[in-house]
Amino acid sequence: MDVIPAIDLLEGQCVRLYQGDYDRSQVFSENPADVAKQWVDQGATRLHIVDLDGAKAGKVVNLGAIEAIAHAVSVPIEIGGGLRDRTSVQQLFNLGVQWAILGTIAVEQSQLVQQLCEEFPGQIIIGIDARNGRVATHGWLETSEVLATQLAVQMQELGAAAIIYTDIHRDGTLTGPNFEALQELAAVISIPIIASGGVSSVTNLLSLLALEPQGVTGVIVGRALYTGDILLKEALRAIGPGRIQDIPPNLGFSTFA
Repeated sequence: MDVIPAIDLLEGQCVRLYQGDYDRSQVFSENPADVAKQWVDQGATRLHIVDLDGAKAGKVVNLGAIEAIAHAVSVPIEIGGGLRDRTSVQQLFNLGVQWAILGTIAVEQSQLVQQLCEEFPGQIIIGIDARNGRVATHGWLETSEVLATQLAVQMQELGAAAIIYTDIHRDGTLTGPNFEALQELAAVISIPIIASGGVSSVTNLLSLLALEPQGVTGVIVGRALYTGDILLKEALRAIGPGRIQDIPPNLGFSTFA
């Protein structure tokens, strides 16, 4: 399972929000590119970037910070926040970004989502951010009547490469993922699901690993990495490639002993 460090951008800085509340932000670094290099140096093979200003504004705002990150690391990057037209998506791909994460327009402009999935196959991820099972939009400032499971099925049909599912009530709280919601989502779609929100310990990660056969192929970790509740190297050893439980025991007669 992929362990994907999150870098949230607000006014050019690396921050974390509590339950998506912009008024409850904590700055962790004034140089997001350095943070990105730090995670890659520790073994990250993929990064998750959110333009928080962009999510509110409906357009890419932290382009300078995003470009600096893209130039600083060689691992694939996924970016979301304010991507509500083709120009914004193309702008990121021109920087070398691997995946664009669409949120609000998945609810409001499904035809545009379909066009983007067809034009950029395998590169469009849908971010489903939910409160009590219903999809939030516009930087989590509004909550629609659309059910998360309903939207996931529709987006799979339109050609989305994957779904990132975030439980807003758990995001930034270190209270653990919403396992029940992830199971419900996995039961109705077959494309990969990436879990997000509330991850607080390696124990949480090991519990998520049980959902891997159902299609939960990755997990985004934010605040817990910045507070030190989770060490990235330990997380990778626990559930990443070559994880501990995949290493065969040395019984004394292995040809590799």
